[in-house]
Amino acid sequence: MSRPAVRLDRRSFLKASGIAALGALGSAACGRADPDSAPAIRERADGGSDLVTLFLCGDVMTGRGLDQVLPHASDPTLHEPYLQSALQYVALAERANGPIEAPVAFSYPWGDALDELERVAPDARIINLETSVTRSDQAEDKGIHYRMHPANVPVLTAAKVDCCVLANNHVLDWGRAGLIETLTSLQEAGLATAGAGRDRREADAPAIVELTGGSRVLVFAFGSQSSGIPSHWAASDEAPGVSILEDTSVAAIAARVRAVRRPGDVVVASIHWGGNWGYGIPPAQRRWAHALIEEAGVDVIHGHSSHHPKGIEVHAGKPILYGCGDFLNDYEGIGGREEYRGGLALMYFVTVDPSSGSLVRLEMRPLEIRRFRLQRASQDDARWLRETLDREGAALGTRVELEPGGRLVLSWG
Repeated sequence: MSRPAVRLDRRSFLKASGIAALGALGSAACGRADPDSAPAIRERADGGSDLVTLFLCGDVMTGRGLDQVLPHASDPTLHEPYLQSALQYVALAERANGPIEAPVAFSYPWGDALDELERVAPDARIINLETSVTRSDQAEDKGIHYRMHPANVPVLTAAKVDCCVLANNHVLDWGRAGLIETLTSLQEAGLATAGAGRDRREADAPAIVELTGGSRVLVFAFGSQSSGIPSHWAASDEAPGVSILEDTSVAAIAARVRAVRRPGDVVVASIHWGGNWGYGIPPAQRRWAHALIEEAGVDVIHGHSSHHPKGIEVHAGKPILYGCGDFLNDYEGIGGREEYRGGLALMYFVTVDPSSGSLVRLEMRPLEIRRFRLQRASQDDARWLRETLDREGAALGTRVELEPGGRLVLSWG
């Protein structure tokens, strides 16, 4: 039996939520203030060429409002200063773009992205999963809490995700018990995880995606306190938590890579760092990225946390995605920061030569979130993204071109 779509007119919504304007939600509703261990392994059954293509994207937040329209909704009660029910986020999205006939299919949120994944057929699919996957009711003392019901994990397998990066500022929203249930739920579904664990050893271990032909993708994941991760969330020898970037030297990361890497492996460093808004790239991020490439042998830097895509750099032949922007979320209909066009999303397809780790091609597909579903962006939106990435990449030595069909392609050097 389907649940009715939730709709509120503006006056009813404001009365129910207790806020003076939708813009008051702002970035608060979006969640952030301005190798000794056995690695997780996910094998691919299909073949591939000598080159390796990765699908990367920004934050995948399938909790809160999105969780409410999936087949197994959590208790919608929230502990936020502005809204008290996750259903109110559904109402905001419906108010902006029309009704969502819940429950939706697990494939529904991915929308047109599934066709693009089928077209490209990447060798590995890596996302930053920015939500707890738990039934826990023990909310941490923080303003925003993301939670998806464990029975909704098929929303991730519907897109054939290989690896879920968990080193972010929402994976412990429901405490350490919530993190353990998150790890168990994902791993039982065959999803490799990186950046969080039941102890420091597991949190620091890479996820490994085995590819046909002998190559592998090694995913090391870190969270920076600059993204809003509390210091006490760090994993320890006795307690679960996340792998904190600031707690780890480049030399230590290099040692971890050397301990696991084999010829032909592609090494990804997936990092949750920085604030939500703004195109500026802090000098510390560039130093970290360059050092990970030069000293630790990392081939791809997969940065996330920003709510919009940021400029791209190619350093020593290796790509640095400083901020991939949001990909799936329930922010639709929230006012504020319109100049960043946060409803637009990008699929990043990074093709590298595994013999050297060097970038061969970086293609991006622009999408737009409407009614909690990804759809192809308009030509005007694709042009806006091209112009933005081209402008921000100029100082980093990159350009972006718009190809027929609406795809964006990076050029460098």
